[in-house]
Amino acid sequence: MSTFHNLTFRDPALQPIWDKVRTGERLSKEDGLALYDSPDLIGIGRMANSVARDKSGDSVYFVLNRKLEPTNICVLSCKFCDFAVKPGSEQGYEMTIAEMLSKLRPDLHEVHITGGLHPKWPWEFYLEMVRQIKTNFPNVDVKAFTAVEIDFFSKKFKKSHEQVLRELWDAGLRTMPGGGAEVFSERVRKRLFHQKIGAKAWFDVHRTAHRMGIQSNVTMLYGHIETLEERIEHMLRVRECQDETHGFLSFIPLAFQPGNTGIKVRNDFTSAIDDLKTIAISRLMLDNVPHIKAYWVMLTAEVATIALNFGADDMDGTVGEERIAHDAGAISPMELAKGKLISIIHEAGKLPVERDVWYKPIAIHPKKEWSVVSKMPYLNSVPFYNSFPEYSNAIKLAPLAPRVFGTLAGQAGTPDQQQAGRLLHAVHAGPMSLRDYMNLSDDFEKLDYGVAVKGKANSVLLFSKYDWRELAGKRIAITSETSTSVELLRVLLERRFGITECTFHRSHATDQSLEGFDAVLLIGDKALEAAYGGGLPSFDKAFDLAEEWCAWKEMPFVFAVWAIRKDTPEAARNEIVQSLERSLDNYSTPTPFQGGGRGWLGREHGARLGMSEAEVADYLSQFRYRFTLEEHAAMAEFEMEWESLNSMEDAEMSFPLSRV
Repeated sequence: MSTFHNLTFRDPALQPIWDKVRTGERLSKEDGLALYDSPDLIGIGRMANSVARDKSGDSVYFVLNRKLEPTNICVLSCKFCDFAVKPGSEQGYEMTIAEMLSKLRPDLHEVHITGGLHPKWPWEFYLEMVRQIKTNFPNVDVKAFTAVEIDFFSKKFKKSHEQVLRELWDAGLRTMPGGGAEVFSERVRKRLFHQKIGAKAWFDVHRTAHRMGIQSNVTMLYGHIETLEERIEHMLRVRECQDETHGFLSFIPLAFQPGNTGIKVRNDFTSAIDDLKTIAISRLMLDNVPHIKAYWVMLTAEVATIALNFGADDMDGTVGEERIAHDAGAISPMELAKGKLISIIHEAGKLPVERDVWYKPIAIHPKKEWSVVSKMPYLNSVPFYNSFPEYSNAIKLAPLAPRVFGTLAGQAGTPDQQQAGRLLHAVHAGPMSLRDYMNLSDDFEKLDYGVAVKGKANSVLLFSKYDWRELAGKRIAITSETSTSVELLRVLLERRFGITECTFHRSHATDQSLEGFDAVLLIGDKALEAAYGGGLPSFDKAFDLAEEWCAWKEMPFVFAVWAIRKDTPEAARNEIVQSLERSLDNYSTPTPFQGGGRGWLGREHGARLGMSEAEVADYLSQFRYRFTLEEHAAMAEFEMEWESLNSMEDAEMSFPLSRV
């Protein structure tokens, strides 16, 4: 959407801050402190909720996960920690790998591993821990080891941070948690955890991980002896690192649990007002971090529910076996079942989205009376959404990449889920990949809207080491986000250039290295980031697939078509179509406040990609969002080429492209 409603505030000091947010101007340290100083909690929450909705629609994410803490024996003595014990303590425990595996089950999507710094475990034990989890549970992603643990491994086993992370990656690690950050204040570190690594080492570890393609998270422990200024400085350092690496998935404010630490705080626990304010301010300050987490284990489920309307868009997950916070006095239940998480998110008026470790949606759980609209999360799609209602009892927005929409659109769920009113026709409308629409046209009606271009698209790019006709026999990494662009690439290679012996490999955005590939297909914002960042290292050529099609066929190419499920209730259908029409009208005729140019709509979104408002306007101006006979003819032409290509493969008249 990248456009925000006018808000009124009880505290006039908030208006200039909101004006900054609306125009894409970054908030300063002084702005952050003014937010903490403001008595207008509701106003701050409304700002943060608008920003969160711009990024995530009405979605709130959760994951089926399990927390593993293999040992509480630790060589450190941090004052705020009630979990760790010294070697030799009667309270110490050490889990075997078999015990760890017994805590897991195949339907989990994530295992989160952190624990004490054990003085005697060998390096191979940690590698085998990760390997055995992946061997026994191949569909469970491993999120493991804080920066403190990585630095400990580095020193203990005399390996660089990069060596440690590379060997863990080879064993199966895919992302990292954000623990050990505490507060990036040397004053606080010296008083509370002087034996622990400081901010410099913490960021060094995460920068190394991000450079290798390992994404991570970042926490902030608040509510102890830190000042409000130190909280804001912590956020600013996170924002600065994210500008550099783009590697953080989420920011997690952690309310301090005093337990028996002996640390004197004003109250036993942070107040709900402080918790909600901190989450909202995090969302407003950290414009470049995708997600803000309401960690219900420390907040309690009641406060976490409210936080979902104060800027948070993630609830973490089912957790289970979490000991660190509970040993420090957290009062939440030890485990929230999936059904309870879904009901909490529903209670907040939000849409529960079950995710994997990278925030890719796996399933959507709307209320039976809700119609879900896919919010394609790319800059080229922002014109579609600026006039969808902020609060609706009928329509909920979910940010779905085209291929994910196509997958979820075909899900009807199990009989039990259908009986409960969940997953039955989980996604009702949105811009669907053209290739997916070809498969789902029996259930979906095509509307006269979509994403088309005649000429360059600038965001569907094949980065290559070779010219087109030199790609025979080469390995091509293809995006996991779309079906149409991949099939367009196949058509161009075989039907236009006569290339029949390429191999395609689905490649996640966090793969450590693309050096083993001869070409890489990127779409959407990832393609824009690469293009405006000077390209991809080692790939000195870039081909625009839309431009290649248009030069060949002399007609537009349609990447996505708006489609609506045929059995969508009439009232919801009318609201969707009317909102879409208003959005495109608003895009075509911006108001004087908006600046009179098309770049206003995506300026905040574009700023995250390093694009100026003028560059955003130029980029968006290339696309056709309302379809004419020319776009419909182009769709028919692509379908004919695709069917011709596949009929030849079926008759073994052509060597098929290998796909994953």
